[in-house]
Amino acid sequence: MAFLFPDVAQRAKRTPRLFGTLFDGDALGGMRLITQGGEAATLWRGPGQSQTGLLELLPQAWPLLRTFGLGLGRGLAVSQAIDAHLPKTPHWYLHIAGCDPAAQGKGHGGAAIRSGLARIAGSGLPVYLETANPKNLGFYQALGFELTDTWEVPRGGPRFWSLLRP
Repeated sequence: MAFLFPDVAQRAKRTPRLFGTLFDGDALGGMRLITQGGEAATLWRGPGQSQTGLLELLPQAWPLLRTFGLGLGRGLAVSQAIDAHLPKTPHWYLHIAGCDPAAQGKGHGGAAIRSGLARIAGSGLPVYLETANPKNLGFYQALGFELTDTWEVPRGGPRFWSLLRP
């Protein structure tokens, strides 16, 4: 998030707004799952819905402009880099997985992801995700994801790791 919102105070203000916008947008192309106590949430995009289409982006345009402000270029750079690394074959996309920091390490994030995996298991399709946090790699690998690529967002952006669960 530091690349998207370099100022710490702005990051604290804008990050929840960004995730709220993404949460609303993912309802159109997939599913949103929240643990019973609200400790963790996952946002999934179904096959053919990984990239944000123009029609989907239109209702999000104003919230995204409001969220990014002058940092919109950084947001677009991250979005374009992510889109460029999505699998070209049909897949499910675990777009966002998040956990309340106070609840981390208690199994809530894993439970939210396993719930989504159980719901889509019958599709026979792989599941893709990317993370910008190397500390998450072991967590995702324990859930059956395999590291497939490492890449960086251009112009000094963050490093990402792509993972696929066959």
